[in-house]
Amino acid sequence: MSASVYLETFGCQMNVADSERATLRLRQAGFDITESALSADVVIFNTCSVRERAAHKLFTRMGEIRRSRLTGEPIFGVTGCVAQLEGETLFDSSPSVRLIAGTRATDRLPDLISRALDGEQRVADLGERARDERWDVPATARTSRYVAFVPIIEGCNKFCTYCIVPYSRGREQSRAASEIIEEIKELSDHGYREIHLIGQNVNSYRPATQAGLENFNGATPFCRLLRAAAATGMERIKFTTSFPRDFHSDIVSAIDEHENLCEWIHLPVQSGSDRVLRAMRRGHAITDYLKRIDRIKNARRRISITSDIIVGFPGESEADFRDTIRLIEQVGYDGLYIFKYSERPGTPAARLEDDVSKEEKGRRFMELEETHRKFQRRIYQEYVGRSIQVLAEQVSAKSEQDMTGHSTCHKVVNFPRAWVRTGDLASVRITRAKRNSLYGEVLSAA
Repeated sequence: MSASVYLETFGCQMNVADSERATLRLRQAGFDITESALSADVVIFNTCSVRERAAHKLFTRMGEIRRSRLTGEPIFGVTGCVAQLEGETLFDSSPSVRLIAGTRATDRLPDLISRALDGEQRVADLGERARDERWDVPATARTSRYVAFVPIIEGCNKFCTYCIVPYSRGREQSRAASEIIEEIKELSDHGYREIHLIGQNVNSYRPATQAGLENFNGATPFCRLLRAAAATGMERIKFTTSFPRDFHSDIVSAIDEHENLCEWIHLPVQSGSDRVLRAMRRGHAITDYLKRIDRIKNARRRISITSDIIVGFPGESEADFRDTIRLIEQVGYDGLYIFKYSERPGTPAARLEDDVSKEEKGRRFMELEETHRKFQRRIYQEYVGRSIQVLAEQVSAKSEQDMTGHSTCHKVVNFPRAWVRTGDLASVRITRAKRNSLYGEVLSAA
């Protein structure tokens, strides 16, 4: 009888893509994939280290599973960023952990699990990817039948002082463009409606060769990849995440040229203070960032802009915070993800004194959120009366009578479920603007 494996995923879209590939490799190796951790022979956690206390949350989840099982304890394994960063110390932190696989060991996971099943007590692999490793996942092995995450680059060379990603994901490594385009075409052939080109910094995309991009122009390889992806006929194409210093205006030109390149750009700024940006080692000033914003706002299409902000970075003064408030007021983001600073061991910022109190971080968080809400309410209200295209993704968690999905500009939209199937592209006339979403009536769907 084949051993059963339960795989639970935490964190970002890259982790979702990694878990899909891991699931594919496990099935190919003859393992049974189960949806229940309570009966699985092997329980694997694909972990994220971006948020604080990641290892603590992992061990808490392991305890929940142990207490809920009616049978004996499974083999617990940890993969992803926590595994890469903590390494074999996880064995000492919890005797229940039998397997550790780093971020670049996904394809070797079946062999690692087999070794644990054969009785090896401490199985670890923190090595590099194989040179000939393929990142593609067939449409039939995807989590969703309509939306797919397509990695184009992994890792980051920027080494911002607060960020753990260069240590957990390694240096930048780009996929071959021909492989990416082939994967997009296969997804389109299987009825997928939307893809997300993903990476820690998609603007740094630099494949070893130009194979697959020969017939497409562009100021950078990423701009050429966008045009090549658009030419596949995939109905909706999004990308994330961008880095301001590497963001080229030709990206906006490509979006203007191709309707299937969705009108949404996520451009994290982290702070509105030049002094804080230097301390973060972001490599750009606010004036540089605003030049990119101006180019986006001057596009032919109305492009939605979202961003990330960290409040309470070490040394952030009240004057620095006021600079951030002014930036939010000047840009008027469609969406903003705000985080209170917390140190990540091993990063340069961890050596700095965390001198902004917890209470002050909370106050700044609330003020920044309220400032942003004023602009977001106005932006969302402008959609009332307009018709927009929405991909129906799932039944709403708040009402079984409604469906929920995302627009091409990445707004959450809810609408009556009747006559709409999951995976439909619906034309929805917006009737109400809510705090974080829009509501409307369906005009047509297919």
